[in-house]
Amino acid sequence: MSDFETTSLKGQLLIAMPGMEDSRFQKTIIYICEHTPQGTMGIVLNRPLKNMSFIDVLQQVQVLDDEENVLLASAANAITVFRGGPVETGRGFVLHSSDYQIEKSTHKINDDVCMTETLEILKSLAKGTGPKFAFLALGYAGWAGGQLENEIQQNGWLHGPAPLEIVFNDDFDSKYEAALQNIGIDPALLSSTCGRA
Repeated sequence: MSDFETTSLKGQLLIAMPGMEDSRFQKTIIYICEHTPQGTMGIVLNRPLKNMSFIDVLQQVQVLDDEENVLLASAANAITVFRGGPVETGRGFVLHSSDYQIEKSTHKINDDVCMTETLEILKSLAKGTGPKFAFLALGYAGWAGGQLENEIQQNGWLHGPAPLEIVFNDDFDSKYEAALQNIGIDPALLSSTCGRA
């Protein structure tokens, strides 16, 4: 096993420090889907899109006809669409529990979480036949090789485990504080000033 594999952040949460200067990432938590020497890809977990519903997404990608949209309106309204990050904001990603997989389309992140980005999973979610837990995001956060490591060294980010109760929690307003508490940090005591000893 290489040194990088033992220090990979894949399957972990990235938590923005309070002093994060980039407004796109202030008070965000990001689920890391891929972390290699070539770069890092993750999905922001706590930025809902206020003017975009799951039904809007289904209509835009023409997954369902108008009659099906009417029938699915109540179930589909329960699914929130999130801004997954500033890269490829027109592209959809579904983080989900590992009880659902599409051969050659589902990317296994770890034993509990997978990611699928096909129209098939959107159809399954709309019809209620999808995974037990799912998180729909448009766009993703990405870093070139070494970029994220540099930002962590500059005290821009914390990282830690990614419990399913945080990743798939519907209460997106509490996710940031829950992620901090999960690594033993009281959000009220965390300074917004970065420093190095």
